[in-house]
Amino acid sequence: MRLIKMLAILMLAAAGNAPAFAQTEVRLWTLLGGGDGARMRSMIKDFNASQREVKVVETVLKWGEPFYTKLITASVVGAGPDLATIHLSRIGNLAGGGVLRPISDEELKGAGLKQEDFYPRQWSGAQYRNQTYAVPLDLHMLVLYYNKTLARRARLLDEEGRLRPIEDIGALTQAFRAVRQHTGEHGMTMESGPNSFAVWRLWLSMLAQRNATLINGSGFAYGKAGEESLAVISDWFAQGYASRGLDYPASTSQFTSGKAGFMINGVWEVPELVAARKAGILGFDFGIVPFPRLYGNRSVWGDSHGFAIPANAGRPLSGEKVRAVLSFVAYVSRHSLEWAQGGHVPAYRPVAESAAARALMPNAMYAGSVEHVIDEAAGWYAGAAGPLQSIASKYLPAALSGQLTAPQALHRFETESARLLRKPPPQY
Repeated sequence: MRLIKMLAILMLAAAGNAPAFAQTEVRLWTLLGGGDGARMRSMIKDFNASQREVKVVETVLKWGEPFYTKLITASVVGAGPDLATIHLSRIGNLAGGGVLRPISDEELKGAGLKQEDFYPRQWSGAQYRNQTYAVPLDLHMLVLYYNKTLARRARLLDEEGRLRPIEDIGALTQAFRAVRQHTGEHGMTMESGPNSFAVWRLWLSMLAQRNATLINGSGFAYGKAGEESLAVISDWFAQGYASRGLDYPASTSQFTSGKAGFMINGVWEVPELVAARKAGILGFDFGIVPFPRLYGNRSVWGDSHGFAIPANAGRPLSGEKVRAVLSFVAYVSRHSLEWAQGGHVPAYRPVAESAAARALMPNAMYAGSVEHVIDEAAGWYAGAAGPLQSIASKYLPAALSGQLTAPQALHRFETESARLLRKPPPQY
């Protein structure tokens, strides 16, 4: 009898130490680095601590083509993650190529999400052939950062310390020139080295402001407007208003070290600047304005992040795993004010339209940009780090360095890109 009692006690103790449920693990792949990466890690940690049913495990891969190549390959062979962050500009390529699985309205409803929760623009960007392939997370775009100390010395601020309106391409060029002449520092900075994407985003913004179409049918249609716009950008570098050949870290460091009056970059640099100012290491106050109207309208390049479920051929997700995946996506959507603190505009309307989001600084400085964001050209080859961008990043920066003239750079870009326009969409 004593032995039986001892065994019973041991069994009860073992039962007490065993988990009372089976936790579902969700494997997430992201391409988020810097401030974005840190913010996503924080949100994953908070989600995991908020409940016990689901645990998200993140793997961070290199941004751009390496990420998408690995995601495509892994999904095709059934070895991809349960969830991935993507750019909505890649939906046509990824959904059309069979890399992603659609997400049904019923699955979204089960997570407490619905179409009306998201802005039409972002929701439309997550669709392919009338099916939903991603849950939008944000909207991010180019903006114009400025160093208030240098801008004041260049007499570019008004009486209240705000940047005077810049309303055409000549005014922007003059602002860069004024900083150079009055302070000795560079008028502006932006990523301009080999394989840079910044000039592509800027060039597309300028084309859209001139109502110039990038691609029409099976050919390029930007014509003289494209050559002139790229030539203007190139001239900023030729005149010494900007440093040639800077990679991304060097270009942002030039601004944060107070060596450039302006920076053309995306809103994703907001957290780094805010953190540096709070830490007292920035050395100057900064401002942000929407990308200026340089030509006929205020169009500006932008893109969106979103959450998508890889198709994983031969290894489809169970209903339980889908519910676990979407529970995390819903959590991030409802807590996207934290994501907004990284500079992005939330796609989830209940958060984006809250008083807290509307009052968030410095985001409020460029809130009006949302109305003017343009999409990249439609096509399987388009989108973030897609084939068209990759070719552009080979040749357009060469115009900024002076290795090629603007017409020469665009000719090489067109010649190599022409095959993409004729090629049918790939099925991976």
